[in-house]
Amino acid sequence: MTETKKKFRLSDVWKFLKNSLVAILRGELLLRLNVNKYFPQIAYTFLLFALSILFSLMVDGTLGKVEQNKQTLQELERLNSQKTFELITLNRRSTVATLLEEQGSDVAEPTRPAQILK
Repeated sequence: MTETKKKFRLSDVWKFLKNSLVAILRGELLLRLNVNKYFPQIAYTFLLFALSILFSLMVDGTLGKVEQNKQTLQELERLNSQKTFELITLNRRSTVATLLEEQGSDVAEPTRPAQILK
């Protein structure tokens, strides 16, 4: 019985890595590994991963818009309450009369009812 033992050489590792890299660059890795019969399943799995990543990015974008819209809504609510307060304070007759006098306007409260023009 003769046994042939192969010695481990660093050049063999280098050759294997080089061949693997060339196969990856040429797109022949799956063919060299002889898994071409599983290609539809591999392509399907890749498609599922790609869709999962795409949906995750879309959800993140939507959540970002929701947070931005919440901040905008809060700001608009503050502005609305401020404008409502200003409108209520200006709605009183005494305040309006005072503002008109300060502006030097001749407008005053009516002393007689309005005339209807035909």
